[in-house]
Amino acid sequence: MRLAATLLLLAMACVFAAATLFQTAHPALPWVKAFAEAAMVGGLADWFAVTALFRHPLGLPIPHTAIIPSNKDRIGDSLAGFLQDNFLTPAVVARRLEDFDMAAAAARWLVSDRPVAAGRDKRGFGPLIARIIEALDQQAVGDLVRDAASEKLRGLQLSPIVASGIEATLDKRRHEPLIDSAINWSLRTLDDKESTIRGMVTEQTNWLLRMVNVDTSVSSSLIAGLRRLLWEMGDDPRHPLRLRIEESLRTYAFDLRHFPENQATVEGFKDDLIANPAMGQWLSGLWDEARAALVKSLNSPGQARSGRFGEALKALGRRLQEDAPLRAAINLHLRRAAVGLVHDYGDQIVSLVSETVRLWDASTVAEKLETAVGRDLQFIRINGTIIGGTVGLVIHAVTVAM
Repeated sequence: MRLAATLLLLAMACVFAAATLFQTAHPALPWVKAFAEAAMVGGLADWFAVTALFRHPLGLPIPHTAIIPSNKDRIGDSLAGFLQDNFLTPAVVARRLEDFDMAAAAARWLVSDRPVAAGRDKRGFGPLIARIIEALDQQAVGDLVRDAASEKLRGLQLSPIVASGIEATLDKRRHEPLIDSAINWSLRTLDDKESTIRGMVTEQTNWLLRMVNVDTSVSSSLIAGLRRLLWEMGDDPRHPLRLRIEESLRTYAFDLRHFPENQATVEGFKDDLIANPAMGQWLSGLWDEARAALVKSLNSPGQARSGRFGEALKALGRRLQEDAPLRAAINLHLRRAAVGLVHDYGDQIVSLVSETVRLWDASTVAEKLETAVGRDLQFIRINGTIIGGTVGLVIHAVTVAM
């Protein structure tokens, strides 16, 4: 466009020269000369005006030229002030976000089944978020997760949970396989340790009774009685000893709910477990595993929308779509967060714009602004050439008429 405007100006100069040399050859040539002469004046004037905005015309230090480079600092301050007054104020941000349902937009994205297109410009914010996560101080974050989880566990009353677990197990008869396993283990142990039991009975029997084999009879009766008792417990779900075990467990669950001394035992065990270094390492490892999985998912297009994680995201999206009060609450919190960011950091953002413009050299500012305006600057020159020629025709017509 710059070349086109310049060639048009040169064309008018050529037309003016030709019309001046041959103006007596035809009655219309004075009109052509008037048009070309005025067009040259208009084109040159607009060339000077456009050029003077960004640089010195022909490199000459003419006053009031190179306006933008000479005033780049003031332009940066004005631009920053414009942003602050019209965009980065809490009231403006709140008003702009008031009609924007961010939660609904997020819900539509979460439930969408559209495949993620490949390519750097199609991956969204996933890789950016992954880089932010990887840039965090992993040791500090791990310690934070461990401390937060430990504090949460310390504040958790474990006794009611244990009591509820025992009661639920008894109500659903899930303790019976445990008792059966204990009975089977006891039978195997009794068989394996039969000789040991007989030896213990023999040691407790005096020599006179051993002479008549009383120790053998007693140990055999003892082992047979224990074996019979275990068999009966295994065959009869309503055996008195099994019922006694259930009763003892229910009593223990009741005591955990109502007696501080029983609760203190469980809570002490919990505190000892939390204080164990191995527990701390396990809690810290939770962040490492979660971070690695999250980063891998964010860096892989489509992976975040597949598998159990993807199903969880879709479930969250459906919940947002169906729950209007939840969407309203999320939108309110997001608006408050955005307004809070503008309130706290708006001045810093504006200062960043101003300081960035100040750091640019004058030619950079002129080049960026001239590129931003683009073709319209050259249309000014073209229009000036055409309009100037038209005004020249009018002036010539008035002169002839007089």
